[in-house]
Amino acid sequence: MLRVSEIRLPIDHPPAALPAAVAARLGIPVQDIGEIRVFRRSCDARKASALVFSYSVDLSLPDEAGLLARFADDRQVQAAPDMRYHFVARAPQGLASRPLIVGFGPAGIFAALILAQSGFRPIVLERGKAVRERTQDTWGLWRKKVLDPESNVQFGEGGAGTFSDGKLYSQIKDPQHHGRKVLEEFVKAGAPEEILYVNKPHIGTFRLVGMVEQMRREIERLGGEVRFQQRVSGVHIDAGRVRGVTLASGEELPCEQLILALGHSARDTFEMLHGAGVFMEAKAFSIGLRIEHPQALIDQARFGVHAGNPALGAADYKLVHHCRNGRSVYSFCMCPGGTVVAATSEEKRVVTNGMSQYSRNERNANAGIVVGITPLDYPGGPLAGIALQRELESRAFELGGGNYEAPAQLVGDFLAGRPSSHLGSVMPSYQPGVRLSDLSTALPDYAIAAIREALPAFARQIPGFAMADALLTGVETRTSSPLRITRGADYQSLNVRGLYPAGEGAGYAGGILSAGVDGIRVAEALSRDLLQAGAK
Repeated sequence: MLRVSEIRLPIDHPPAALPAAVAARLGIPVQDIGEIRVFRRSCDARKASALVFSYSVDLSLPDEAGLLARFADDRQVQAAPDMRYHFVARAPQGLASRPLIVGFGPAGIFAALILAQSGFRPIVLERGKAVRERTQDTWGLWRKKVLDPESNVQFGEGGAGTFSDGKLYSQIKDPQHHGRKVLEEFVKAGAPEEILYVNKPHIGTFRLVGMVEQMRREIERLGGEVRFQQRVSGVHIDAGRVRGVTLASGEELPCEQLILALGHSARDTFEMLHGAGVFMEAKAFSIGLRIEHPQALIDQARFGVHAGNPALGAADYKLVHHCRNGRSVYSFCMCPGGTVVAATSEEKRVVTNGMSQYSRNERNANAGIVVGITPLDYPGGPLAGIALQRELESRAFELGGGNYEAPAQLVGDFLAGRPSSHLGSVMPSYQPGVRLSDLSTALPDYAIAAIREALPAFARQIPGFAMADALLTGVETRTSSPLRITRGADYQSLNVRGLYPAGEGAGYAGGILSAGVDGIRVAEALSRDLLQAGAK
């Protein structure tokens, strides 16, 4: 097949316009096109008065070789690459060793799926509950202010991404097209097929719940095993090699291969691994606040007269500002038509995050406005970033009134340096509720100064971004893992053989897609190692 890129059409074009435009681009009759599939569709919104969709399409033609020769110097007409997934190993008959996977978020799910599809029958240990029970517990915090530390936005089947916008795009390098494998498996599990081609695919929480269940059933059908409410409290290491784990129940499980797909909030597990001598190091992450605007304001700024067009959906944004104090401020996890959610996993702490459903039809847009920090800001070793997160989350709990409500402040008051006393036109979406406050003490002074400088700068890109009635809610601290469980080129821990750090918690991913891709890569590395060990 051929791949033809940069086919530009008005956003309201009829279906027949796409093959006609491709045929015109190639100088061939439209009837010569055998099969045509959209590989990528993006919206060019640089001119709000003249929005267009830009397509890349894969198509079959009678004389593909001749066309490739004719367009040899045209980078927009190429042979379509082979994006099928190719397994690197198959489990031999009678293989006794079963790999263990700790965590059943995106990295753990895809590590388990690849291993199961390859015949290795993995065992997954998830500290939280199955996704539907977990959803009930999460709503318990949002509606009743009751936190279950083992079943919440962070812990349970599906990982933290289950309660998010369900974004499925990433800027990682992916020469083997593992991201395509992730998207195709999601479609098999019930995701809409459009995630295979839209530029910024997303799913939303309600759809993710059913998909995660379907993927678990497929893993189990292939011989894998998923055990819930199984928190790992110890890891056994002998002569520099992993030998097994101990569960909080006291049960011990032997293993020679252990994948750690912990997620970025498994703080007690990080502490346990550090105490056991597993090599890790502090890494950079970001801290900040959530901001809410009317979604209509963002739509108008991005789409102009086309705002509200159902072909476009709710508009998003991506912003960055480099401050005079050397800090960088950027928008994080922007959720069009979504809500700000309570995302803590520890008692007496407040954490915010953003979430959207597939429809993205809530009244507000929200995003994290966060400041990049490095280990120079929190010296003290690999666990120092966790200590800083806890300090900020505890402070937010106090500012919110000590009942899991979150501290909030109007942007106008935040910029003027005065506490807020009443809400404006933007109603907060955070549950279990907000308490108007002064956020100037919610973050370090350098972060507050940087955000105060960035908001007016962002308003120059999106008119109204610094509107006085926009609402800030604190705090956003779990943008990524504050540490890295460092691994080598073979994907194993630097000092513990058989231990495979994976995904966001280990510091090697940031989001659903990249975590899924990393889970695949780790599963492939483990598969090769198992075969080599068996051959010996």
